[in-house]
Amino acid sequence: MQCPLLYRFRVIDRLPEKPSEAATRGTLVHAVLERLFDAPAAERTAPRAKSLIPGQWDRLRESRPELGELFAEDPEGERLARWLGEAEQLVERWFTLEDPVRLEPVERELFVETELESGLRLRGIIDRVDVAPTGEVRIVDYKTGKAPRPEYAEGALFQMKFYALVVWRLKNVVPRRLQLVYLGSGDVLTYDPVPADLQRVERKLLALWEAIRQATESGEWRPRPTKLCGWCDHQAHCPEFGGTPPPYPLPVRSAGSGDVAQGRMGAD
Repeated sequence: MQCPLLYRFRVIDRLPEKPSEAATRGTLVHAVLERLFDAPAAERTAPRAKSLIPGQWDRLRESRPELGELFAEDPEGERLARWLGEAEQLVERWFTLEDPVRLEPVERELFVETELESGLRLRGIIDRVDVAPTGEVRIVDYKTGKAPRPEYAEGALFQMKFYALVVWRLKNVVPRRLQLVYLGSGDVLTYDPVPADLQRVERKLLALWEAIRQATESGEWRPRPTKLCGWCDHQAHCPEFGGTPPPYPLPVRSAGSGDVAQGRMGAD
């Protein structure tokens, strides 16, 4: 949805991307908030959460050695210390938005997957699932950035509606509430979906998959320039920046070459 050519670079060509400080900080904060719920409710305090940061950072580096590049040119450790301090601030802000003492998540970092009647398979990872004593389900996602302006809120909610659709198809239960917790700005965005919402999302996903299928077979992946292009790792391969994409690695079908095969791809 952001850029068809970027999708090709990531999913088909699998071009490498350098780790970023912002994305890695988000992964670290997510890990800390997940692990905090291992402690008894009374011990889920801000100091305890912040004390988890060094250990989770060590675990993250062990599992992803490429993260060593992030602070390779920081011999005094000043950038790393500032970066870890920013992670602490995000964790502290969470305690002003939610009270973990009063929360008992049913699931954390829940992998969900389902297959629609069309054969399209959907999958994703939900940060947190809460279930009320009366059975209502709340899906929660942490964002370490800032909340979008109101006119862009619908785009931010698409991910949450996607999760809600998967849960609905898996459990035959429409989540009562979708909640985005923005640690960067201290905002909480909520939305209560209804089946008609999720049916629209399903139709949109089917149309998106059809566009992916057609582009896969034709090899026509068009760039979609936005202000996000400045952060893209693939400018050297992008025509918008004078680059040339690598040779297309898949067979290309010309228009009118006959029936096409059905395919499946995860939409994460």
